Amino acid sequence: MIYADPVEAELASGKYYDRLGVPFYLSPDKLESDYAPVRFERELRLFRNYCRSGAVLDVGCSTGGFLFQLKSRFPADYAVAGMDVASAALDYAKSRGIEVIRESFPDAAHGGRQFDAITFWAVLEHVVEPAKFLRQAAAMLSPGGHCFVLVPNMNSLATRMLGEKYRYIMPDHVNYFTAQTLARLALTEPTFERIRLSQSHFNPLVILQDLRFRAGALPREDRVRLLKRTTALKQRPLLKPVKWIYSGVERMLAAMGLADNLVMVLRRKLS
Repeated sequence: MIYADPVEAELASGKYYDRLGVPFYLSPDKLESDYAPVRFERELRLFRNYCRSGAVLDVGCSTGGFLFQLKSRFPADYAVAGMDVASAALDYAKSRGIEVIRESFPDAAHGGRQFDAITFWAVLEHVVEPAKFLRQAAAMLSPGGHCFVLVPNMNSLATRMLGEKYRYIMPDHVNYFTAQTLARLALTEPTFERIRLSQSHFNPLVILQDLRFRAGALPREDRVRLLKRTTALKQRPLLKPVKWIYSGVERMLAAMGLADNLVMVLRRKLS
């Protein structure tokens, strides 16, 4: 397992992300990208394969983009709630009609409240004790409920090409998973059974931008501008043939173990 040691106190406590609220999470470009219909299309497709209805908790929900899409597209199917340590981001999620829980996971006193699905989209790479998060998720899931995990892939093509220049090797990422270490993490919670471990996502524009940038860490503003650009490209109808080619490349890299992200789905055992 590859991990940061030591971890800055602000990162471990979550205060770092609360401080990022207005300048980063609430920047106009970030909000526009997070609430674009295509932003969570892969996550939504994966989620719907395993959970067709029920109560959903998105841990690390940020401004609520995923839950907003879920609630907007399937209003009769889901009751949604989001949890985060960034208070400004939660304020925005609440303004968009998302129920927010202002407690720190995994120490939330959930009072017996149960969910049918809990999502960790790009969360476990940020936390000091990811096994505690899985234990809490298991405690808060109904029997047969699903836990969804997405983290960067330390064996991705981007990581192999860029090394330390890759933008997702960064101070606020304290864990760096491979498929093997993510699978072993799942074994730490015996009430879960793993029903999927796969890969997704590939962004060649990220590789090109990181190759060009040579002055240390890429500024967050530049990252957000590229996110806005790629989101806009995905929504152009004329680029559908390019998207088909891109999807084929993405599937090929995933089959080779070289895609950008690892995806894991866990199910709480019935007994």
